[in-house]
Amino acid sequence: MLISQSIDVDQQIDAVWKFFDDVPQIAACIPGADLTQEIAKDHYAGDVNISAGPVKLEFAGEAKVESRDNAKKTIILNASGADKKGRGEAQAVLTASLVTIATGTRVNIGLDLTISGAAAQFGRSLIADITGVLVNQTAVTMALRMDAIAKGLDPNTVGGPKSASALAIAGTVFKKAASRIFARFFLPYQPVPRR
Repeated sequence: MLISQSIDVDQQIDAVWKFFDDVPQIAACIPGADLTQEIAKDHYAGDVNISAGPVKLEFAGEAKVESRDNAKKTIILNASGADKKGRGEAQAVLTASLVTIATGTRVNIGLDLTISGAAAQFGRSLIADITGVLVNQTAVTMALRMDAIAKGLDPNTVGGPKSASALAIAGTVFKKAASRIFARFFLPYQPVPRR
């Protein structure tokens, strides 16, 4: 499943690119993520914990920079891991590309997520909703940390989401589920175009 998000940062593209060149800095923005070991240059081991009501997942795995294009200002991170209780596996490819805009820089984030095993039983729409909230929280934290760096502050003083916000996830999941149910029963049927 592919989830996209864009954030606008009021900083020059080179300053934003410098932020994305620091993988531990990126990981500090992801809710529940914790890098535990640097295996090699641009290759890390770590954990991701997600807890939202009935969904409690603890993944251990690795993240690696697959490619970095300084000219196009694009970075691709490949991460994979397994649930610590053996209930499933996840693989994610995070792509971030930077574009200059009038007010600074636009960061386009794409997350291609694949979940298998018991972790996938929660349903595609629930996982998409939860992942959407996590991507939004990541984008907000990135903007805060980049702003702190621009002001000459230590970005660690801004902090980051230590774990996924269960309240934000639950609220968004409920809202989206309610809108799907309302649309199913009260709006005219509109078939989804097939590829």
